Amino acid sequence: MTALHVAQINFVPVPHGTSGTDVLQRWPSLVDVAEAAATSGARVSVIQAATNAEHIERNGITYHFTHSRTDDSMHLRANHFSSLLEELNADVLHVHGLDFAEDAFAISKRLPNLPILFQDHANRPPRWWRRPQSRRWYSAASGVAFTTTELAAPFIKKGLLRPDSNVFAIPESTCRFTRGSRARARAETGLHGDPCVLWVGHLNQGKDPLTVLDGIARAAEALPGLQLWCVFGNAPLLADVQRRIQRDSHLAGRVHLLGQLPHERIEWLMRAADLFVSGSHSESCGYALLEAMACGITPVVTDIPSFRALTGDIGQLWHCGNSDSLSEALIRAAANRASPERVRAHFDNILSPSALGRQWAAAYATVIDTHRRRAA
Repeated sequence: MTALHVAQINFVPVPHGTSGTDVLQRWPSLVDVAEAAATSGARVSVIQAATNAEHIERNGITYHFTHSRTDDSMHLRANHFSSLLEELNADVLHVHGLDFAEDAFAISKRLPNLPILFQDHANRPPRWWRRPQSRRWYSAASGVAFTTTELAAPFIKKGLLRPDSNVFAIPESTCRFTRGSRARARAETGLHGDPCVLWVGHLNQGKDPLTVLDGIARAAEALPGLQLWCVFGNAPLLADVQRRIQRDSHLAGRVHLLGQLPHERIEWLMRAADLFVSGSHSESCGYALLEAMACGITPVVTDIPSFRALTGDIGQLWHCGNSDSLSEALIRAAANRASPERVRAHFDNILSPSALGRQWAAAYATVIDTHRRRAA
């Protein structure tokens, strides 16, 4: 039996002058989603809008970096991508991002026999004046995937998705981190604490580091051995964070600001930590959370839809913006933390590449069947 051929397409243009090899390094989710889908036995081709044409074969995936000008008309872009898809003869089209519904709709008009599935990547419903058009564009899809169906609610409430559209709950991505030895990781990184708590995220309002610091300060009264280690990139609140640490004896000497670190270094830090903390108010998935759970860390994260879906019955959830809730969650997690083996088993069961592959295979089959029934 011929393997299902899936074409995954990303319309987000590659930065000018960036090679295909660099793109695969900088955009790991492009690779991870493709390779996850391939674990089910599907043949996967990835089409990536780029400034230069290039083909790369890696781990059984063919990446087509195809020249696409951002100032081309929709007609020209649709003809270009449709020609490539027709040449590939794919069985189903997996479109990255709901923001590119117009492009997908234009392709559907040229290739009416090609089933289409959209994947959410932190997309928001369009403004009210664009909804009639968007509703028409979204109608091209026989299915839409979100990390959790809760994230589909705004699109459904505003009538943007067809009543018969399939809504799938599939984690946005996965990761390749592994557990390793905690003792070796602590010797390698110098991390310590009881519990040893790790933060990986920007220092901005959406990640809410100040509430996290308030929760850490409160929890430290019951957990005197607690140490917090913070890895961050963008840091508009860095000065506020530093001031908060300096003026509180429960935080000074307990909170360590590590700044930005190479991705491979973060894996070592995650292997060394006991707990992973996040104060995010909104996430379509939570890549750092995925990585933490892959390394066996017990999560202590905000009670938001994507985190509820990813953590299941592992770890502790706390209310956004509520430092008392975080403090209580940290104390509970420290007293009853899940074993690294149990956290990793949870990751393997629902978040690993093979787990996502099974979910994508089922979604593709459903989308193909729905498209055929609509056509009939």
